[in-house]
Amino acid sequence: MDIESLREYCLHKKEVREEFPFGDSTLVFKVRGKIFLLAGLDQSPLQFNAKADPEKSIQPGYHMNKKHWNTVIVDGSIPEKILKQLVDESYALVVQSLPKKEREGLQG
Repeated sequence: MDIESLREYCLHKKEVREEFPFGDSTLVFKVRGKIFLLAGLDQSPLQFNAKADPEKSIQPGYHMNKKHWNTVIVDGSIPEKILKQLVDESYALVVQSLPKKEREGLQG
């Protein structure tokens, strides 16, 4: 997985927007205004931060709440299928945290 395939995967999810609120080297993906993934554009190998259930923590998120965020290093050691599952879980956790009215049309 490279930054473009990660970007495309995120943008295919319902109501996702990409922004650069922290400068032009950190790509941020949001659903209904809430961050679910951040990716460093100047890092090699690619790294991204994604929300995760604390019980499924991989590596605490760099500059993030260590309980709820993971830093994922895309160096070939994690299969792409698992990387996509991490993105899916992060998106789902953020959607679940939205007020009921805002979740409509995003789940399922």
